[in-house]
Amino acid sequence: MPASDKNSSHKPAKRSAAWAMRSAAGQLEELLGRTPESVSAIKPTDDGWEADVEVLELQRIPETTSVLGTYHVTLSARGELLAYERTRRYTRGQIDRRH
Repeated sequence: MPASDKNSSHKPAKRSAAWAMRSAAGQLEELLGRTPESVSAIKPTDDGWEADVEVLELQRIPETTSVLGTYHVTLSARGELLAYERTRRYTRGQIDRRH
């Protein structure tokens, strides 16, 4: 790191939600061996980030019958995956009926 950067009064840049989304999806893909379809939720925490990642678990024809899983992922402030768990399993054509 250049000396001018060490003496800079600027605070280190905070990691963005987009960065956290890519980090969560990439690390989950590495662990599961499946490509995530999307990140459906992301939020900062005191210690890092939490995200919900949608993963295709079983591809079927027609596509609306394919099975997806929602994984809740916890990341450290540095973007390291600390924990994950599948919280939901559903068919692609299923619609949430939450009020």
